Amino acid sequence: MDDLIGEHAVQLAEAELSATLPRRWAHTRGVVARAEELRPVVDTDADLLVAAAALHDIGYTPRLATSGFHPLDGARFLRDELGADERLVRLVANHSFALLEAEERGLRDELALEFPMLEEPLLVDALVYCDMTTTPDGARTSAPERIAEIISRYGVDSVVGRFIRRAAPEIRSSVQRVEAVLAAQPR
Repeated sequence: MDDLIGEHAVQLAEAELSATLPRRWAHTRGVVARAEELRPVVDTDADLLVAAAALHDIGYTPRLATSGFHPLDGARFLRDELGADERLVRLVANHSFALLEAEERGLRDELALEFPMLEEPLLVDALVYCDMTTTPDGARTSAPERIAEIISRYGVDSVVGRFIRRAAPEIRSSVQRVEAVLAAQPR
């Protein structure tokens, strides 16, 4: 299903998230808005970034949550049920340093073997930026505020809390790289 880009991806995310997980849908809409703002930065991959932004949390949908690890569940759904583009699937699987969380969950090898990290640093950073500068309600935030919010929501010693503390330096670096690219854009 190579046409799972742009508006089609947003429609799929809405269908899967809006009724069952309205707050997750609000976050997703905010992440998509950030991705739209990055269109000039990612150029020919803009539709891919928007699709990844729309679908990055689809694995939280109760009917898809088979492993309990949303990046893996979402990527498997996109690959197995929809035949989505491999780059899109790999972005969803690895969004926001998911490999570190997979390690905390004992799923590192499974994620890495099924869905190798995409070797496109700007695109990977762009999705991190979109996700990690958006609150659960879809508003703008800074990466440090988002990291603190995640820790406060899940708890410092939870799987997610441990993961986000480990990932925090990488998240901040990704966001800073995207902000530098944005700052260099002509106005």
